[in-house]
Amino acid sequence: MATVSLTGASKEDAATVFGVLRAAFPTDRSFDDVPQEQPGDRTAVWTAEFEPTQEWIPTEPLPLEGSVSATIQGGYVAVDQLREALNVTFAVAERGTASGDQEQEVDLRLTTKR
Repeated sequence: MATVSLTGASKEDAATVFGVLRAAFPTDRSFDDVPQEQPGDRTAVWTAEFEPTQEWIPTEPLPLEGSVSATIQGGYVAVDQLREALNVTFAVAERGTASGDQEQEVDLRLTTKR
């Protein structure tokens, strides 16, 4: 299991990223549970948990309106599988990592593939 948190994105871009991951892996969110804007000036953070599996169907590249900051936290294999799925669909730039004995956290910047 790995947790994905998205920031710095429109609700549409967050829905696109979660849609890609939802199509590839089981999640704790239902299909109709889409990101919603929150009132006020606070930065929105959207979070979902995914259960990466060895077998998943890659999607075609999809456009994003802007860039999306994604943080993936979980076991090493789970984080790698989620990053791989995102890398097929989006341009992925790694911004930083933190590693422990059992878990890893990776910060990514997602943009439209050119």
